[in-house]
Amino acid sequence: MADLSIERFRRVVSAASAYLEERRQEVNDLNVFPVADGDTGDNMALTLRAVSDELDRLDGQMVDEVGRNEIVNALARAALMGARGNSGVILSQIVRGAAEELSSRPGELIDPVLVAASMARAADAAYETVREPEEGTMLTVFREMAHSVARRLAHMERTRLNSDTTPEDQDRMLAGLLEEVLKDGERAVARTPEQLEVLREAGVVDAGAHGLVLIFAGVVAGLRGDVEAPSVPHYAPAAHTRPHHEDSRFRYCTNFIVTGSGLEGRSFVSGLEELGDSVLVVGDDATLKVHVHT
Repeated sequence: MADLSIERFRRVVSAASAYLEERRQEVNDLNVFPVADGDTGDNMALTLRAVSDELDRLDGQMVDEVGRNEIVNALARAALMGARGNSGVILSQIVRGAAEELSSRPGELIDPVLVAASMARAADAAYETVREPEEGTMLTVFREMAHSVARRLAHMERTRLNSDTTPEDQDRMLAGLLEEVLKDGERAVARTPEQLEVLREAGVVDAGAHGLVLIFAGVVAGLRGDVEAPSVPHYAPAAHTRPHHEDSRFRYCTNFIVTGSGLEGRSFVSGLEELGDSVLVVGDDATLKVHVHT
């Protein structure tokens, strides 16, 4: 049978949101890139909370009643509208990419093959968000986690689920897979100082990357119905928080929404770069979310 409700999504997002919230200050304290303003944990938590709130609003409704595309659009828009800062905007695009892939497979149960496809699409969506991606960030770590799923598929005896699969078996299979992916994510986070000099200088791992791993730990807990998420290493705060940017004129994060018709996000970037840096413009031809460090 196909997934008829959004109960699982609501359960795992709620658990992920709670676990990230529990350690958001730890993520804040690691934040030195792209701007050392100590709010990466806050931004990711607020973005995920917007998705959780939308799922709460849809609770109890059936996918077949609401429509798969309508649900995907609602979640993608909630993530976009709730996004804060660079990390939040990137996280919103991960949510959008994954949701779009899941909705493109009507009638299919969520299984390892579908998880691999959704994470690959989400990784692409995240990289497309950033004009000049830096390696050693949450982009790198999510891509490594997407590759981890793909690698593990080749060694799994069972990768597809059918109508005889119980919800409990489905949760167990997904939790087992994602816990292994989580371990690969932890190793990728530990490597981020080797990839980005500003992290190495400050003696920290990337804050957004660490936040992503915490989110996945919460997802695993949600799938298993556990009170506690799998253990994720704690990291000491940055040795210093010297801003990466030599020019200190840009001191504030500004987020705003542009609505209209026929909007082309890339056409806004060059003009916004004259006002600040860390410019992200995402959305569609009707609604754009803009983040500028001004």
